[in-house]
Amino acid sequence: MQSRKVFQAVCRPHMWIAVAVMACLTATALATEPPDNTASPAQRAAFLAGTSKDCPGCDLRGARLKRRDLSGADLSGANLTDAVLHAARLTNAKLAHATLRDANLDKADLKRADLTGADLTEALLYAADLSGAQLDGAILVDAHMQHSRLTRAQLRNADLTRADAREAELSDCDMSHATLKQANFSNANLSRCILSDITADRAGFVMARLRDAKLNRISAIQADFYRADLSGADLTGSDFRGSRLERADLDGATQTGMKTQGALLVDGTVGQ
Repeated sequence: MQSRKVFQAVCRPHMWIAVAVMACLTATALATEPPDNTASPAQRAAFLAGTSKDCPGCDLRGARLKRRDLSGADLSGANLTDAVLHAARLTNAKLAHATLRDANLDKADLKRADLTGADLTEALLYAADLSGAQLDGAILVDAHMQHSRLTRAQLRNADLTRADAREAELSDCDMSHATLKQANFSNANLSRCILSDITADRAGFVMARLRDAKLNRISAIQADFYRADLSGADLTGSDFRGSRLERADLDGATQTGMKTQGALLVDGTVGQ
């Protein structure tokens, strides 16, 4: 009897600790489990019929939605691979974590849309309006963005590797920590953009406007800034080794700690 009491006295606190730990682990698992956004067949049918705008988590691969009014729609997590959204109205739409690979969004109105974490690999965004859109963490690898409008857009940590954004309007955007490797921003307007800590190795900024932009601590190795307007830009601590800065405008730019070894400089000389 005495030994039983001793056993209970010693083991009971440990049992309560084990129960508490198990409860805590269960609560954590439930909290971190992603929400189930899978739409019902009826919800998908209603969306495709045009009687509903919302279809979060829907399988909409290849859907024909040209010129559809989807302003304010909830399509978060939806699969819109190969979908046709040409000239669709998607202002204030919820497209966070949606899959839009190879989707046609040419001339679409995406002002203030939430595309956080969306996959837009090889998407067509020619002349699309993404002014004020949220694209933090979005994947825009090989995206076609010529003449698109992204003023005040948020593209922090986005991946724009090999994206074609020639003549795009991106003034006042935030692309800090984004990846722009081999992307083409020739003749684009990036004035006053925050481009701090981006990786833009071998990217093209020929004749781009980067007036008063923040380009501090960027990696732009072997990038092309021929005749780019970098006046007033902050280039502190940035790496331009092997890049072309020939005939670029650096008037008033902060150049403290710039690395320019092997770069073709403004005056045509090679950086040492």
